[in-house]
Amino acid sequence: MNLRATLVQLPLALALLACAGPAAAAVRVLVVSGLGGEADYEQRFETLGSQIAQASLTVAGDAAHVQRLAGAAATATAVESSLGTLAGAVATGDQVIVVFIGHGSYDGTDYRLNLPGPDLTGARIGALLDRIPAAVPLLVINATSASGAMASRWLKGNRVVITATKSAGERNATRFATFWAKALVTAEADRDKDETVTAAEAFDYASRQVAESFKADAAIATEHPQLAGADPARFVVARLGKGALYAGDRELQALRGEQTTLDDRLVGLRTRRAVLGDERYYTELEPVLSDIAKLDRRIDAREQQLAAASRGKP
Repeated sequence: MNLRATLVQLPLALALLACAGPAAAAVRVLVVSGLGGEADYEQRFETLGSQIAQASLTVAGDAAHVQRLAGAAATATAVESSLGTLAGAVATGDQVIVVFIGHGSYDGTDYRLNLPGPDLTGARIGALLDRIPAAVPLLVINATSASGAMASRWLKGNRVVITATKSAGERNATRFATFWAKALVTAEADRDKDETVTAAEAFDYASRQVAESFKADAAIATEHPQLAGADPARFVVARLGKGALYAGDRELQALRGEQTTLDDRLVGLRTRRAVLGDERYYTELEPVLSDIAKLDRRIDAREQQLAAASRGKP
């Protein structure tokens, strides 16, 4: 369940508690469309990468925070450079989303992402991901064939890893990326109807669609998506409706960054509940929930201002 959706059930008194607001955070996204090998696949991967990058703008807000590598530009060197630059740019409170689309393979020892020129191994990608500070929440979506080989290898404390296949043995071209891209723009994926699509919601939607597509084709499923890691709902991967319409507004973008930081604080507090004990847990919980409630009201007010300004345009 989305964290903000639960707040409507809080007592009104909780919303009146005071607490200083946190600093803004950024969402940074890298989308890599690998080698197709055939014209149809090349076009498909290019299109899917573009769709996912475009939808990611509704979360990142700033186009400078969304990078896409595709076609001849998606070389191993370029991917290494982009991940290195990303690792150097992130700050405390940021979130990072990395998406791989295309063909993958497994040689019995290591996974390979098929790219123009030399391929990039799973071990090398893992090392590049390790450069991103461990405190920064990281979502990795590997929508390629054989991607299941890396699910456990890339998984670490503050990460969520989604793969199109459950193992290295599922080697056929995957359908998952197509439905992941669709999840980012359809209200059908937004289960709680809060106009945000989380990684959990997008995964559930895409997984169902993959299964249904094989069923409709009367074919044996050659891919079984999997998700590993704690609390994928903390990652918002797309905004719909007003959230998408006003994503470019810098003030709203800053407020969304604060929202991400607060969600992370709540998740962290919840994971420490057993250590803190109930009395201290609830003492620390109240101001966090108060901050979230206050911030929601500020976001609503800004969206109303933007809507009013939009209606006033000739």
